[in-house]
Amino acid sequence: MTAAMNNPADIENARFLMVEQQIRTWEVLDPSVLELLFTVKREDFVPPAYRSLAFVDMEIPIGHNQVMMTPKMEARIVQEVAAKPTDRVLEIGTGSGYLTALLAKRCESVTSIEYFDELSTSAGASLAKAGVTNIRLFVGDAAESPANVIGVHDRFDVIVLTGSSPILPNTFLHCLNVGGRLFSVTGDAPAMKANLLTKTGDATYTTAELFATVLVPLINAKQPLRFQF
Repeated sequence: MTAAMNNPADIENARFLMVEQQIRTWEVLDPSVLELLFTVKREDFVPPAYRSLAFVDMEIPIGHNQVMMTPKMEARIVQEVAAKPTDRVLEIGTGSGYLTALLAKRCESVTSIEYFDELSTSAGASLAKAGVTNIRLFVGDAAESPANVIGVHDRFDVIVLTGSSPILPNTFLHCLNVGGRLFSVTGDAPAMKANLLTKTGDATYTTAELFATVLVPLINAKQPLRFQF
């Protein structure tokens, strides 16, 4: 933090302005989600060099060409997936661990897979410092299938992909319980869309398009067949 932002009152004022000016205006109106943003301290998950930007409406570099999503995107994801206290959540892309912490505060457990060992270790330290214990952290390439990392039998009530993918691999649908929700951003820049898929039966789904956005792709994201000249 800058010297000015080391003052606890200034920090809380900046957090309040983030919620009121960025997040509420992006259709995040669930009171429990808004309250969570005051409980889980975002600045504690931001790399030290960027902590003065913790409440700014921007993506923050965290290393390896990866970024923290904007505060409004993180809050919107938490609201859309609507995790319940009995839900098991799978997160693809641990990143800074901040979204992991938000989800963990609302569900039974979070299993989070990160491609980069360094990011997973850093996120684990931040989560431990924040007292978040209902998590399992793994390192591996889960862009096409989480079974590559955690095995084939795990099933989840919520799945969140924190990076984009041109297409959504069917393997993620197989990991979702009936009634479960899956958040993803699909497409190619600059025409990506955030979607919420709900599993309505063993092989049936509904999909709601939420909003247009652009998100850093998952490492080794599944590619569609593309025409080549």
